[in-house]
Amino acid sequence: MPVRGIIKRLSRGQPDTEGTVAPSPARVRYADTADARLMMLDEFEQAGLAWLWATDAGGKLSYLSATACVDASGLYGVPLTAVVETDIEDPEASAARPLSFLLSTHARIADLIVRFSGAAGQDGRWWALSGHPLKQSDGTFAGYRGFARDVTREYRRKRDDSKAAEFDSLTGLFNRYRMTRRIDGMLAAFRPVGRCCGLMMLDLDRFKHVNDTMGHPAGDELLRQVAERLRKVVGDRGEVGRLGGDEFQIVLPDHDDRGRLGEIAARVIQMLSQPYVIEGKRAVIGASVGVAVAPHDGDDRETLVASADLALYAAKNGGRGQFRFFGAELKDEALERTTLSEDLREALGSDEIDLHYQPVVRIEDNMVVGFEALMRWNHPERGAIPPAVFIPVAEETNLIVPLGDWALRQACADAADWPASVRVAVNVSAVQFAVPGFVTSVASALAASGIDPDRLELELTETVFMRDSEAVDEVFAALKGLGVRLALDDFGTGYSSLSYLRSAPFDKLKVDRSFVEACASRDQNSAKIIAAILGLADALDMETTVEGVEAFDQLEVVRERGAKLVQGHIFARAMPLEEVNERVASGDLKIEPDGPKRHRPERRSVFRRVGVIHENCRYEALMRDLSRTGARVDGLLGVPVGTGLVLDLGGGQLVVSNVVRSEGAVVGVEFETPLTSDGSGGLCTRHRVPPSVLAAAADPGGAKAKPHFVQVAVPGSRV
Repeated sequence: MPVRGIIKRLSRGQPDTEGTVAPSPARVRYADTADARLMMLDEFEQAGLAWLWATDAGGKLSYLSATACVDASGLYGVPLTAVVETDIEDPEASAARPLSFLLSTHARIADLIVRFSGAAGQDGRWWALSGHPLKQSDGTFAGYRGFARDVTREYRRKRDDSKAAEFDSLTGLFNRYRMTRRIDGMLAAFRPVGRCCGLMMLDLDRFKHVNDTMGHPAGDELLRQVAERLRKVVGDRGEVGRLGGDEFQIVLPDHDDRGRLGEIAARVIQMLSQPYVIEGKRAVIGASVGVAVAPHDGDDRETLVASADLALYAAKNGGRGQFRFFGAELKDEALERTTLSEDLREALGSDEIDLHYQPVVRIEDNMVVGFEALMRWNHPERGAIPPAVFIPVAEETNLIVPLGDWALRQACADAADWPASVRVAVNVSAVQFAVPGFVTSVASALAASGIDPDRLELELTETVFMRDSEAVDEVFAALKGLGVRLALDDFGTGYSSLSYLRSAPFDKLKVDRSFVEACASRDQNSAKIIAAILGLADALDMETTVEGVEAFDQLEVVRERGAKLVQGHIFARAMPLEEVNERVASGDLKIEPDGPKRHRPERRSVFRRVGVIHENCRYEALMRDLSRTGARVDGLLGVPVGTGLVLDLGGGQLVVSNVVRSEGAVVGVEFETPLTSDGSGGLCTRHRVPPSVLAAAADPGGAKAKPHFVQVAVPGSRV
């Protein structure tokens, strides 16, 4: 029905299309001017400046201007909310009251942006909708009367401008501004209801090298491919943003399981470290990830981001290509690393650093066929410092080059006194490998020692491929020209691209100890992976060495899968040069295996004060050993086997445990839920108790229960 007819009927007090009456004295009084008014409204509609609309009391359209859409009259009787809907893509519109709410409360509507979806072929248009509720003389709601304007062009321009302001133009990811707003809003909404949020900060390792060697257009294309891979890994679990340069951020709402977060971080690193094809060339980079969780590591954006940044810094300093969770101890780690690097520089000019040698044994007859040279640092004040601690420091400060050159010369000189059938293996850092004079250093070490080049085995990891492929191939060709052997270390734990094996002239694959650790367990695929690696090496005419064999059940598994060379504690730990020379002088190069029958999960020796909670009592004790599944705790007398305890490891880490051994003041506990990796070789709980809950639990508000056990002082426990 045209507007002329609707208004005539309303002005005469006649019912509208739904039978409601809305008499208007004003309309009756000015009936003599109705024709002029109606003509003006008709012209207004025909001009297309705006459209008139009306609903009945039930929210169904009772009128819509014919120029609004094709077959407007066909929408009569259709609910307005089925014809238009609030635009969820507009942050302002989605933050305002939705149309359905306004209609249900009979509120005024003023320029509400809605998406028109009521006519075939006309979807994708946007209206600015306005209207007011109409009431009868008795106050009864009679529906809405209003108008709408087509704002599609303006809205699309606004949306594009908004997108440009909130999205990274290169990758299409959210930019820093949008991620900042998103994290602020998310934390504000989560804080009152106790919800958690995971935050990952990551940047790319060796991205600058791609920019420098392949050009900035290639770097831009690499960033676009990185963004696409991040979208695939994260999926609908969270949001990804690019903060600038090669820095990215991932927000994971409702994620506080550090086991799951570690899996996601490891997957991100693995995906981003796969080779990229850019302009017909291969580029390989890496990634480091820092992880923090709200509210444990910060309940506001500034604190949470600072925690994740500190974890990222620790991950990069730990050797890159790894993830790290935030922990309170990281605040002192930067200072510690600075001190350590200064001490390491001094140690290079002294006798603090030494080489120990671990035998590589042929399991067919238990004969030693080689030794791997391993660095040991005996600090005059701190004692023995593990290579896992000082090697990353050496790489970060570039001390790895003189340190690696020294190890190469020393190992070759030591091997000169061994039988010609015994090889020596030396680990080569990716940083050392990339130095232009590396091949010259190898040649010099061989010439000075006089050993046959075939007796020197250089152990490399896949990180050496994270630079220009042509330069890597040139170094490989030069090393093979010298006659040395090449071994790919830690195979199966990184990217393990078969293209490496096809293009690089490796003589040996080393199966990583992480597969050996679980190979004798039930329902594990590690044994199958070991068999696959051994079979692959055989097909490529390569040798293999299986690392980390410590127990007879592991030895039997790898023997059955076809292993020929083994390295591990079941035969011998790394030994000083004097012991090696004694064996060589006596001709005692046969080592019989000696170790436990079954492998037990690795227990780390620790010296850490922990809280022990039993019922409503809390005790202080000392934890001396820790594994994924249990711990040894010293300091409590009279704890029966079978007692349930909760260990407080600090920082909200509570572990439900059961006592399985009790001898004097020492108890052995088994964890109800295994711990997970903290990304740096340590262990942590998957979940943490929020600070607010811990604070509430610290004041139970009642009388303390009588202690069941006796807390005793442990010698040397003052930490």
